[in-house]
Amino acid sequence: QAIRKAIRSIIRSQDGSTGYMGDSMYQHGFACLALAEAYGAIDETDLWETGAPVAGKERSIAEALELAVRCSITSQEKNPHSAWRYSPSARDADTSVAGAILMGLLAARNAGIEVPDKSIDSAIKYFASMTGDSGAVGYSGGLGGFGQSIARTSIACLVYSIAKRKDLKQYEATRHYITKNMNEQSHYEEYARYYQAQALFQADVEAWDKWNRSLVRQLKSSQADDGSFNGQFGKATTTSMNLLALALNFRFLPIYER
Repeated sequence: QAIRKAIRSIIRSQDGSTGYMGDSMYQHGFACLALAEAYGAIDETDLWETGAPVAGKERSIAEALELAVRCSITSQEKNPHSAWRYSPSARDADTSVAGAILMGLLAARNAGIEVPDKSIDSAIKYFASMTGDSGAVGYSGGLGGFGQSIARTSIACLVYSIAKRKDLKQYEATRHYITKNMNEQSHYEEYARYYQAQALFQADVEAWDKWNRSLVRQLKSSQADDGSFNGQFGKATTTSMNLLALALNFRFLPIYER
């Protein structure tokens, strides 16, 4: 019931003409990823049989997901960098938002939704242009002046892996970076942890296993009595991201398969 309510909420938030979900492309990317994983994992026979009907918003998961993919691709085609930023009409791009959108597209493709190869290839080309020889990944603009970030390098390493582009030198650079800097601190701790868990699991499962054991100990010591975790983004988001970082232990979702 909780999952049905969540999916209904995501679909009802979607603009029926543009396919846009949420208030930013960050939200759109994560919502697209959620729908793609739900599409392949649940029976939606009775998805809309409960609750008051909302005219024009009671789409199937597949219909909503196809709309969401179309929105992402349309936004990318308008973007000079062939990537994404906060708004669907943005003319600039950054690797954080682009990572969220690209993971949504890759999950949709894995679930059987049509995603043009050109869209994936163009996005990977953008990430490659933002990846330095050291494995450091820039945020926006060019490579200069953005420093090291375990979160951004993990995002890049993950999209290279899921897009099956481990042949790239940029992938090898990011793989080396995340395995040699597993304990690097991030200002966005839970966000970095969410991506680092997935990137390590795809790149080096032995390194992930070592890092994961430490993560489990850390989270056990910081979990509240009600099961939640508190962090800079509030309990709901912090708890969700920590759960997703731990989810690699169970491989429930297709996106977490190797």
